Amino acid sequence: MAATDTVLLGRRLYEEWSAYWSGKGADDDPFADFINDVHKIVVSTTLESVGWRNATLVRGDAESAIARLKQGEGGDIAVNGSITLARSLLRSGLVDELRLLLFPVIVGSGRRLFEDLGEIPLRLIEAKPLPTGVVSLTYRRSDGPRSA
Repeated sequence: MAATDTVLLGRRLYEEWSAYWSGKGADDDPFADFINDVHKIVVSTTLESVGWRNATLVRGDAESAIARLKQGEGGDIAVNGSITLARSLLRSGLVDELRLLLFPVIVGSGRRLFEDLGEIPLRLIEAKPLPTGVVSLTYRRSDGPRSA
């Protein structure tokens, strides 16, 4: 998080997080100051405005807006949750690094991040087991040969 200066949010996550985090401070949770202070870009076709501090609404061509943002100066740009937005960015080739938390739970239904994406070659950069049984995985896009 220390290197992140912009967070991308879809409408659903924006609505949930702004309702919860906007009234919180560091005494409530160490994450509160970060998420309230960081620049947030909200991608939505249905919202008319955003009221959370440091939030900007993108209603049109999100891929072009994010591509321009990536070309500018600044730190990392992160997407938390927001499956529809993350899929769109993966399809558009705008994701440089993918950080996944793999939880030791099998869920038989729900929304799937990688559904209908086609093939996107990735290279494993780091795999770190956490004390809880969760595994933190970091991948980068790979231009190398595909493997089965």
